[in-house]
Amino acid sequence: MSPIIAVEGLTKTYASGFQALKGVDLAINRGEIFALLGPNGAGKTTLISIVCGIVNPTGGVVKVGGHDVVRDYRAARSLIGLVPQELTTDMFETVWNTVSFSRGLFGKPNNPALVEKVLRDLSLWEKRDSKIMALSGGMKRRVMIAKALSHEPQVLFLDEPTAGVDVELRRSMWDMVRRLQETGVTVILTTHYIEEAEEMADRVGVIRQGEIVVVEEKAALMRKLGRRQLTLHLREPLAALPPDLADPALELSADGCELTYTFDAQADHGGVAELLRRLAERGIDFKDLQTSESSLEDIFVSLVRGRP
Repeated sequence: MSPIIAVEGLTKTYASGFQALKGVDLAINRGEIFALLGPNGAGKTTLISIVCGIVNPTGGVVKVGGHDVVRDYRAARSLIGLVPQELTTDMFETVWNTVSFSRGLFGKPNNPALVEKVLRDLSLWEKRDSKIMALSGGMKRRVMIAKALSHEPQVLFLDEPTAGVDVELRRSMWDMVRRLQETGVTVILTTHYIEEAEEMADRVGVIRQGEIVVVEEKAALMRKLGRRQLTLHLREPLAALPPDLADPALELSADGCELTYTFDAQADHGGVAELLRRLAERGIDFKDLQTSESSLEDIFVSLVRGRP
């Protein structure tokens, strides 16, 4: 199956001379939830803006549903719903009229039943006659999502969709995203809440200084780049590690009470067992142990700092 979004050799250089994107290649599959991560200034918003037809590329090709976003921009744009980071809407208009108007902008016929469904799915139905200015920040964010869904897009971009909303509202939004995915909608999100990407995304892409540094299935990325740690709480503190136990992966705490062994779970091949055997031979006993593994946030930080 061909990807719903295909980006090839995409570049963008602004009039100031700043090169925001440097030959980006990216393919996003139909029906997946794709998390695009990167530090501020990495090129996330520029990439999204080009795909959505808001910014013109300097070079390369971008297609949405097979439609070139430059040559066939109307067809490409009609497939996309965008929820920007900023709240951009008429504060004096009602929720119902705002969402209905957005549908009309794409040439879609009036469909009160669909607008009602969108509002109910986002818990906005009781606020349908309220003016935008009277809503809370979280409700305004929901209205932005409703606007983006009003014309029944195949692709939904969510740029920091839960910024500034409470935990309960954030959870309900992600439930909505899952329901959209079940109907075949492709969801691309950027977020600073990396635990959300860890929970929601099927695949993760990391962009750094205008270049895509990795695109991988979330589970495979965490297996490939993740690290595990074994911490041993020693029964008696050590003044120093015995010379024959010296290993960059083995660290003794400042108080001598803990030994930490950092390893790659995929390539360790018995290293933990060997360590425990060697400690036992030297009479170094422990009273407790615990293990931990890298989170997606740990992997993200290492990637944006240039450490694979």
